[in-house]
Amino acid sequence: MRAVVQRVSAARVVVGEQTVASVGAGLCILLGVGAGDRPEDADRLAGKIARLRIFENDLGKFDLSLLDTRGEALVVSQFTLIADTEKGNRPSFSGAAPPERAEPLYERFCQGLRDLGVSVSTGEFGSRMAVELVNDGPVTLVLS
Repeated sequence: MRAVVQRVSAARVVVGEQTVASVGAGLCILLGVGAGDRPEDADRLAGKIARLRIFENDLGKFDLSLLDTRGEALVVSQFTLIADTEKGNRPSFSGAAPPERAEPLYERFCQGLRDLGVSVSTGEFGSRMAVELVNDGPVTLVLS
C-alpha cells in the first residue's frame, strides 16, 4: 500500500462535471493498493497518517497531526501509485491489486481514519476523476 499525502487548505474531486467530494484544511491522500496488501496494512497506514505530525504549531514547527488540528481527509484511490517503471518506458501495473481486492482495502483504510475521529470524504473508486487541490506549504510525503 502506498500513499501520497498532501497537506491542503482545500481539495475536491470532480467526476464528469459534478463535484463528488470536497474538504477544507487537512490532507488529500492518494492511495494505491498492491496485490500483496492485507487489512492490517490499511489499519497501520491509516493510523500513521492520522498521527503524522506535518501541521505547524504556534512556533512554526511540524508538531501537530490531523487529529490535533481536527482537519479533514480527502481519500482518492489511485492504482497508478503501484506502477513499476524499472523496465522500458511503459509503466507496468501488474503489482496493483485487482479492483475486487483493492476496493475493500481502500474502504478499510477510510474507515480506519474515521474510527480515529477523522472526517473523511472520498472520490469514486474506479472512476475517472479530476482532483483539484491547494497544497499548503507545499507539503507532500510518500508513505508505504
